[in-house]
Amino acid sequence: MSENSGKWIVGSGKWAVDWAVIWDNIKELVIHAVGQVRIWKNIYGGIMHFLIFWGVLIQVVGTAINIQQMALFTPWALTWPRESFYLTYEFLMDLAGVFILVGIIMAFVRRLITKPTHLGSKWDDYYVLTMFLLIAIAGFFNESMRLISVNPQWREISFFGNLVASGLEGMGVTQQVAFRLQPVFLFLHMGLAITLTISLPFTKLRHLVMTPWNIIRRPRREMGALEKIEDIEETEILGRTQINEFAPQQLLSFEACLDCGRCEEVCPATMAGMNYSPRTLIQSLRGFFAEELIQPNGNGHKELNADSVGEDLWGCTTCGACLTRCPALINPPEQVVELRRAQVLMTGQMSKQVGDTLRNFERQGNPWGMPPENRLAWAEGMNVRELAPGDEVDVLLYIGCAGAYDDRNKNVTQSFVRLLQKAAVDFGVLGFDEMCCGETARRMGHEYIFQVFAEQNIEIFESVKFNRIVTQCPHCFNTLKNEYPQMGGEYEVLHYAEFLYDLRANGNLGEWGQGSKEAGEKLAYHDSCYLGRYNNLFEAPRELLDAAGANRTEFKRHGENSFCCGAGGGGMWIEVDPDTRINQNRLEQALAAKAKTVATACPYCLIMFDDAVRSKGVGEEIQILDIAEVLERHLD
Repeated sequence: MSENSGKWIVGSGKWAVDWAVIWDNIKELVIHAVGQVRIWKNIYGGIMHFLIFWGVLIQVVGTAINIQQMALFTPWALTWPRESFYLTYEFLMDLAGVFILVGIIMAFVRRLITKPTHLGSKWDDYYVLTMFLLIAIAGFFNESMRLISVNPQWREISFFGNLVASGLEGMGVTQQVAFRLQPVFLFLHMGLAITLTISLPFTKLRHLVMTPWNIIRRPRREMGALEKIEDIEETEILGRTQINEFAPQQLLSFEACLDCGRCEEVCPATMAGMNYSPRTLIQSLRGFFAEELIQPNGNGHKELNADSVGEDLWGCTTCGACLTRCPALINPPEQVVELRRAQVLMTGQMSKQVGDTLRNFERQGNPWGMPPENRLAWAEGMNVRELAPGDEVDVLLYIGCAGAYDDRNKNVTQSFVRLLQKAAVDFGVLGFDEMCCGETARRMGHEYIFQVFAEQNIEIFESVKFNRIVTQCPHCFNTLKNEYPQMGGEYEVLHYAEFLYDLRANGNLGEWGQGSKEAGEKLAYHDSCYLGRYNNLFEAPRELLDAAGANRTEFKRHGENSFCCGAGGGGMWIEVDPDTRINQNRLEQALAAKAKTVATACPYCLIMFDDAVRSKGVGEEIQILDIAEVLERHLD
């Protein structure tokens, strides 16, 4: 059961089971531990793992049934299967053995020939594969000797065993020889299987236990929500400076890691050439934990930092790509933030760029370091209603720092506001009273700033009456929707793309025109990580663009598999080597899609694309627009 699977009823002396959580755990196990849906996101690896997993599982169950025929462990013998059911059993056991052989061969081909760079490789990988191969071979030789010595009428049902038996007979193996050799291969098969079972805790096969357990025990938070530090002014542990400070479930997740590299395969930081990999980070933490188990109070008191874990902790953009691929449902960005919290709040080990950004939060209340009195400068001459305490409005428009301070995004804010005014939406803004949502500070590790800003914003929100909050920034959207409830602020929060979609569906945006002069050129929509992956908003922006007449195409990596712009997790404020810039990788993907326009729905993405266009000098080849700007051009 998960940690929320029940509760103690005070005064009753009874434990109340939460069946909804238990049912959720069962579904998670079926989907991820048995169905293993995520392995199919890599077709070759998915087929390989499917063959090995189901081959071994069928063989284990079938062997248990076979052993029970002899009443070895119970006073009664199993009398099933018989007749036609037995023939089905024989066929399935043979098929399962073939599954294992083919899967193991595919695994060896991948490790010895194709050698994908993201795939971890240790001694136990080859040990496990070799043992499975030897077990399967010994099993088929045992079966073939049995078929030769008994020669049953149904022999061909055991199709592969019969094939091996026929080959051995062609080599001169007689019925008498087979009868004598069959026990040898039987005990060899059993000995190998028992040896592998005994070694399970010491090899990667421990994931057979650890992975399902981690799936059950993992926190049931929204995907886009980080864990809150409770009683932050009183607690002594802020982040993780040593391995023994991690929560038991976090340590369990390190042990559940398969070292399969599926996370690294989609990580934008790794692909851009930065010194960060979610796979090696988790494996490094697992190594620290293993050493602590061997030598208690030894490695557990070694400080965890970029040098000790061997990873650039500021390379992670918290984009969530790894979260959608991990078969064990491990959360590397969560561990990155835990380590950042310790550096920012405990040890002070951070770069000048990180320190300067956090000081901007402390002094000016925003990462740009702009004066708070400039927060409403974008609205000059637009007749935008600034709300005062006690005012009532349908839509509270939360602008966010980028929309208020960044010159490029001020244009987007103005385009969106004009669309709202065209649709006669009853909306207002907080103006000078609006605080930064604190998202960037939280992901850079400064949990205290986030909580202070969240408390202040919630207090301001409570001073006015509104039905819903609409924001154009996916980072603000995710924070207000998924993380403010941790602070007591629960509201209906909409991203402006879904709000505009609803307006159009209700006919509030008027007639749609034939489009601007760019309508015939290809336009690619870029999925923001915090809008798409974290909040599953993929279709609304696309349907708006399609309805507006845009000639839309897709990036090769789009939807859930979209490639990060590089700004998330504080990356917006951290200068990186020009050769490892994630935004330039994404721009190259846009050029490969032959798009003349890239449409974004995130102020950070817009800034990062514009920066990449200027750096590459391709301003004549491609333009970057927000979908609000595209829609305004396309509307009459």
